[in-house]
Amino acid sequence: MAENGEFSFPKGGSETGTARNGLARIQTHTKKQNGICHDDSAPPVKAQTIDELHSLQKKKSAPSTPIKGAQGAFAPISEEERQKQQLQSISASLASLTRETGPKVVKGDPAKKPETPKVAHAAHGAHHHFTPTLSISDSALKFTHILYNLSPAELYEQAIKYEHGSFITSSGSLATLSGAKTGRSPRDKRVVKDEITEEELWWGKGSPNIEMDGHTFLTNRERAVDYLNSLDKVYVNDQFLNWDPEHRIKVRIVSARAYHSLFMHNMCIRPTPEELENFGTPDFTIYNAGQFPCNRYTHYMTSSTSIDLNLARREMVILGTQYAGEMKKGLFSVMHYLMPKRQILSLHSGCNMGKDGDVALFFGLSGTGKTTLSTDHNRYLIGDDEHCWSENGVSNIEGGCYAKCIDLSKEKEPDIWNAIKFGTVLENVVFDEHTREVDYSDKSVTENTRAAYPIEYIPNAKIPCVGPHPKNVILLACDAFGVLPPVSKLSLAQTMYHFISGYTALVAGTEDGIKEPQATFSACFGAAFIMLHPTKYAAMLAEKMQKHGATGWLVNTGWSGGRYGSGNRIKLAYTRKIIDAIHSGSLLKASYKNTEVFGLEIPTEIEGVPSEILDPINTWSDKKAHKDTLLKLAGLFKKNFEVFANYKIGKDNSLTEQILAAGPIF
Repeated sequence: MAENGEFSFPKGGSETGTARNGLARIQTHTKKQNGICHDDSAPPVKAQTIDELHSLQKKKSAPSTPIKGAQGAFAPISEEERQKQQLQSISASLASLTRETGPKVVKGDPAKKPETPKVAHAAHGAHHHFTPTLSISDSALKFTHILYNLSPAELYEQAIKYEHGSFITSSGSLATLSGAKTGRSPRDKRVVKDEITEEELWWGKGSPNIEMDGHTFLTNRERAVDYLNSLDKVYVNDQFLNWDPEHRIKVRIVSARAYHSLFMHNMCIRPTPEELENFGTPDFTIYNAGQFPCNRYTHYMTSSTSIDLNLARREMVILGTQYAGEMKKGLFSVMHYLMPKRQILSLHSGCNMGKDGDVALFFGLSGTGKTTLSTDHNRYLIGDDEHCWSENGVSNIEGGCYAKCIDLSKEKEPDIWNAIKFGTVLENVVFDEHTREVDYSDKSVTENTRAAYPIEYIPNAKIPCVGPHPKNVILLACDAFGVLPPVSKLSLAQTMYHFISGYTALVAGTEDGIKEPQATFSACFGAAFIMLHPTKYAAMLAEKMQKHGATGWLVNTGWSGGRYGSGNRIKLAYTRKIIDAIHSGSLLKASYKNTEVFGLEIPTEIEGVPSEILDPINTWSDKKAHKDTLLKLAGLFKKNFEVFANYKIGKDNSLTEQILAAGPIF
């Protein structure tokens, strides 16, 4: 320490004398500058009070870019005017439909003391606020504080201060609880049926759309808005959906929890400060009053939870569930309605792109390997869950990923593991109370533990999340019956048939503990979110595939050599080789033969994959059992398709007939 001249212990105690306790006194050498004694300490702070010191710590951040198109004499509006317009817009969003004006809103955290006013006239509160005229009720006398587009750091502080069950984990992510509901409530999701939606939407058997009327929607909207306005503060997020700038949708999310605000900050597309300045009126608004139940006496209500969608008003109301996924999937449903109106196909799929610009879409239900196979280190990730296919190519709808965390490990899913860091929301996970290390195998709260993080947290994400037209459309099925080939090349009609079917087989335990495969069909591989009839999406898919020369593939990631219990799961390494051969285009050049019943074209050889597994019949030792199981599955497909068989597409029925002919024949 001595040599840098801060202080040193003298060798002998004599020349400086000793300190009282007999130890050598510490000698300080001052650095001399130009022979003058130099004080090393910094000048004292300019603040007079501790509050003033704290106010110096934070710098104001306001976007200063001029609004596009405003030049010369037409100078951009003042910052004050812009703030006022923004608050007017938010007040209008929160307005009750029975009162002439919206609530009084003011920007900023109610817990923060207004900073010491610098000028006298600001003394009544240093916040910008917007006060409508007419005040006659108690609620009209109250200000609602708006926490507008807060940063992740600010939202962490809010969550930890005010929301029970919010903790910072050892990786820096924010652990939160979603309350009693730890998953979506599809039976509580309602769509307003009016003259327009009655014609346009898919209703009835098999449809996810459960109806309600416009009046009931307004009753629930009023309940949500009254609840939100009764709070001291609400969070407002103004964000975008769809990375294609031509077809971008502006969304506003009004919520009561920092957890919800941070979740949507991660999951939607984050606007730049400039984009926020010109945001204007949103195209769609979510009122998330999830802590507050709906009124059971309200018509159509079957529980204390209600997620209501009004397409005419472009609004969504959430009551009685705090599960954040409702907002994500609610907006996805909206895109499934708005996009096809513009001749854009909305898809529940993963999407990636090779170094040469070849794009692949991955469809598949839970457990089929969609996330695992679309996350590929040799390819760019465009998105993991929701996409649009327009005349410009493909684009991700979202700005983030929502990954399952159950049994997550660094070895199996390194990208997801590494994305769980500061800014990421971890839902319903369990962690060590002292070290805050998460135990991803713990299902104490729920099996549906999740992580929501911005897509930039994935190292090979392609930003912006857009790409050219897809070359390959891969339908994934985990066939626990063990009769579908590891890979089949599909005709357009077969692609439509299997896309509408949306098949996978789950392994479900029965009472006796015998595990039986159970066929699951989900139209368009996302039946819970589609708004129109499945054949409409299928027809659009086939049309786009034909126009841009894309090939359809059916890939079985499930069993081979017997059904679940007697056969084996197809090795992931083999499936990866198959997917690689699809991406490289080499699989198109293979020689093919046809299978019976399903009439699938299967390759006779693929590099790195044992040829005998390519045709399932070779791997079954019991050929009769194979045939019986194949016919059983074909019967399940046929029964499921009956719902769609009587639906006419266009003027004549030829397309429906083509699709039917592409199914199993036996």
